[in-house]
Amino acid sequence: MRNVSDPTGVADHPSPRDPAGSRATTVAKGVGLVALVALAVAFPQMAADPFILSVGVVIMSYAVLATSWNFVGGFTGYISLGHAAYSGFGGYATGLLILETGMNPWVALIAGALVVAVLAVPIGIASLRVRGASFVIVSIALVLIMLLVFQSWGSVSGGSNGLRIPRPFGEDVLRPEQHERFFYLHAVLLAIALFTWWAIDRSRFGMGLKAIREDEDKAQALGVPTFSYKLVVFVISAFFTALGGGMYALWFGFLDPIFQFSILIGSYMVLMSLLGGIRSLFGPLLGAVIVGYALEFFKAQYGDTQFHLVALGILLALVVLFMPDGIIPAVGSLLARFRPQATSIREQTQAEMADERRKTSPASADDHDSHDPEEALR
Repeated sequence: MRNVSDPTGVADHPSPRDPAGSRATTVAKGVGLVALVALAVAFPQMAADPFILSVGVVIMSYAVLATSWNFVGGFTGYISLGHAAYSGFGGYATGLLILETGMNPWVALIAGALVVAVLAVPIGIASLRVRGASFVIVSIALVLIMLLVFQSWGSVSGGSNGLRIPRPFGEDVLRPEQHERFFYLHAVLLAIALFTWWAIDRSRFGMGLKAIREDEDKAQALGVPTFSYKLVVFVISAFFTALGGGMYALWFGFLDPIFQFSILIGSYMVLMSLLGGIRSLFGPLLGAVIVGYALEFFKAQYGDTQFHLVALGILLALVVLFMPDGIIPAVGSLLARFRPQATSIREQTQAEMADERRKTSPASADDHDSHDPEEALR
């Protein structure tokens, strides 16, 4: 029987799927993931010299920060230019815990990130009450305040002289080995952040966050606790960003407030995520590889000039104009054009309904044919 409440008949006849295409997509994703892991494992051995390996560490650090930023930007659509406040504070918290308490560097890394996560709660309560451009301004104000505090508080942070942090490995570990170990450590941290993003994306919590991104007012009207959801993902983002900042501090061994609390760092996170695609899992990673390599290339070629900022500005303009959703969604849409199109649901449903009527009502047709016309006239 046809569902009366569904005049199109879709409820009685599910939409056709392409299992072969789904399997091919799954296999392609699996192959891509394996290739990515293999490349990450082999990169330190493939690097021609310690400088190339150090560039790889910097790119991995950017990938961690961009993925951490994407918890807020990708799920809620809130654009924060001040996430450098959390990476910088995570670096200083890790360094100060090591220097002042003698704590194990890896314990200090996690403890420093937890401290940042706790401080992110009141910051999120205050900043997440505004949206749009107001939220962007609040995020910029936060990083500027942190810059002034750590630059002026010289007795604790070292001020403009910076803060030197002992590396966690012994003196017998040479610089190339330091780079190799920190490359793998950043890769592990990135994998944890990506897995967490993936798990949230497929959870009920993630569905609520994406509803906030599409239309926050409608999501709240439908019963989604929008403020609580935003605050939780904001704290998660701050935690992973602080871990990235602390890991960088352990690798680089020196912290400078002007660099650690730079708006440019927050802008890089946004640019990397937008370039790759903020709604995709690996978008920030792809953007970090492109932007990170471009930054290091321009710095190596043009020294201390600001040409790399001009180049990144042009890159951002091109992304906004031609690929507003990022590279990965744009490539996905392009590939979708070459896939075989499924038959329309309406055409299949009509054919199936007609065939079903012929198959399910033979008895009535036989009865009608067996009636004597004269008796029918009577």
